[in-house]
Amino acid sequence: MIGNVDDPTEIKRYRGVIRKADIHGDYVIIGVEHQSTFDKNMIFRILNYDATTYINQVESKKEVYPVGSFVFYTGDEEWKLPETLKETLKSIPSEMEPNINDWRLPVVDLKTMDARKLMNRRLRDVVEISQSMFAGSYDGLRENRKIETESFIMAATFTCTNIRREDLPEGNEINMCKAMDQLFQRMRDEGEVLGLEKGELIGHEKGKLNTLRFTLKEQLKVKLGTLSSPLEERLTETSLEKLNELTLNIFNINSEEDVLKIIH
Repeated sequence: MIGNVDDPTEIKRYRGVIRKADIHGDYVIIGVEHQSTFDKNMIFRILNYDATTYINQVESKKEVYPVGSFVFYTGDEEWKLPETLKETLKSIPSEMEPNINDWRLPVVDLKTMDARKLMNRRLRDVVEISQSMFAGSYDGLRENRKIETESFIMAATFTCTNIRREDLPEGNEINMCKAMDQLFQRMRDEGEVLGLEKGELIGHEKGKLNTLRFTLKEQLKVKLGTLSSPLEERLTETSLEKLNELTLNIFNINSEEDVLKIIH
């Protein structure tokens, strides 16, 4: 033995989203973390979240349900970080390797996930539109179909695409063909679109924190009608991690208090 391990420090962690689900009559707890950037410590965060969820169930003296977690990744680049605990550790003595528990980090990439498997139409719309935005596919965005305005702005938030509410037709539902024609006309007028004849979606400011903040504010205005000046100021100062968490919970936001609970 080399020495004692330091006394444990209390660590408080909060998941992006956690839900109890019924799958074929069996209950499972599902945790989701939204990441738009790489975090080399993500596997340790997931391990901590899962362990804490199990401990909380044990301490509540109720039945302990399985816990499954995954990362919902919306970044521009392919996820290349290790997806297991053992891959993350620098070295493991061969004699101890069988005794070291492993932990998996399932990653769902927005760019490559199969939207057809989604039963919820709203989620399917968000994923399909996001993938077209990532690919710069003007034809994919201009399909003649109707979607909820909120779903379109949600996709813009995930992809950090600079789209304002006033760029889109009025109403809670929009025709994609008409919406894209209106949007691109505004971009043409302001000189924001180049190479349109090649089907390229320019004006896609990838990975910019300011763009994410801007688009989230627009999404919240759609949800809440208006935003108070104090809340707008708080959002301007909010970290990327909290903005990601807010993005993942956007469908559950019904008041400014809901927003403040997430970004506190």
